[in-house]
Amino acid sequence: MGYVKTAMLMAAMTALFMGVGYLIGGSGGAVIALVVAAAMNAFTWWRSDRMVLRMHNARPVAPGDRLGLHALTADLARNANLPTPAVYLIDTPQPNAFATGRNPANAAVAVTSGLLQSLSREELAGVIAHELAHIRNHDTAIMTVTATFAGAISMLANFALFFGGSRERLGLIGTLLMMFLAPLAAALVQMAISRTREYAADKAGAEICGQPLWLASALEKIAMGAARIDNHAAERHPATAHMFIINPLHAHKHDSLFATHPATENRIAALRAMTPQRGPDQTSASRVPNTRGRRQAGPWS
Repeated sequence: MGYVKTAMLMAAMTALFMGVGYLIGGSGGAVIALVVAAAMNAFTWWRSDRMVLRMHNARPVAPGDRLGLHALTADLARNANLPTPAVYLIDTPQPNAFATGRNPANAAVAVTSGLLQSLSREELAGVIAHELAHIRNHDTAIMTVTATFAGAISMLANFALFFGGSRERLGLIGTLLMMFLAPLAAALVQMAISRTREYAADKAGAEICGQPLWLASALEKIAMGAARIDNHAAERHPATAHMFIINPLHAHKHDSLFATHPATENRIAALRAMTPQRGPDQTSASRVPNTRGRRQAGPWS
């Protein structure tokens, strides 16, 4: 079903791309946009994950890294019945993470250096489990396709600033409206997809790591960090914001049509509602490896 949704999304974004091309250059513009969209569809399916990783200057983490990040990801991937994804580190102080890839066999999980410095081992496990849930649910293909097309549609619409669109059909006001509405339409598709899948990934991630409160605690810390620490790569590429576990762009803090993510407090409340009533001695960390002999709690820095 994930592939069907991705195909439908690619078709919808292609139609929107052609519509913007028509408004800018008439039927010739629509044909050119169709050719460009076809090439983009092929590129997006096969290479967009690598492009997104390059946008954020992510570097690969090899098995046996000193922090045990790869080992932790591999252990959680086994819990999720997934092949171990590639693991990447992004050198930015903002705590955050995302997953990408066209399918579980070609997936990657990227975490920031700020995330490792801010979270305990258990909280980090909750975040990685959330990203693995996106991979298992085939969300990553949809997320990456949307990021690529949203950025391209915004760029195409901005061409109207220089070429003026088809003046006899639109006029100056119509051209200006098209410049605003085309990227807004792409953003609305992006945001609508993001809101529903985050709740599902939170739930599945909590099941993968076995402790909903680990992810709930991590979300609280990440939200506070993302609100006060800039992520410069994300600001340069805002079309990728919906891929992160928490919006990295300092905007839309409440549930609304224009939020790239559900409100963090709502997500935390849903996770806490999943937690069974247990005594303090009943919480188990047996599903997460003791990597490199590090403490059960405490920062990874």
